[in-house]
Amino acid sequence: MKYESLIIEKKEYVLLKRLMNLSGYHRDNTFKKSIKKLMEEMESAKILDEEGMPEDVIRFNSSVTIKSENGWHKKFKLVLPSKSDVKKNYISILTPMGAAVMGYAKGDSVIWEFPSGSQKLTIEDIEQENEPININMVL
Repeated sequence: MKYESLIIEKKEYVLLKRLMNLSGYHRDNTFKKSIKKLMEEMESAKILDEEGMPEDVIRFNSSVTIKSENGWHKKFKLVLPSKSDVKKNYISILTPMGAAVMGYAKGDSVIWEFPSGSQKLTIEDIEQENEPININMVL
């Protein structure tokens, strides 16, 4: 891991905690495992102000290019659940893929549990959109 732990911007951290608390009632086991793992990783995350956030760390509205150990590539934008749209490759933070990459940096690899089993993912590229997040928004 490039930065030794997840790095999450302060407002996004608060919003993530809210989202994960609300999602605790989901029925899908893979979904529950993904949220639980992200919650555990967030306990040791570095929480930074907006100004201190590195450009190469995945956060809300980041466009992310990943590759798996199986050889497939995927590019998607990490978004709030309300903006999720598979046709546009907008992936919710509350999906296994979204939870897998949040707070990681370009070049990092992570092993995550998906419905098809565990996979090693490598983050190849990150583009920041810099859209502001309103933590008081209705989810």
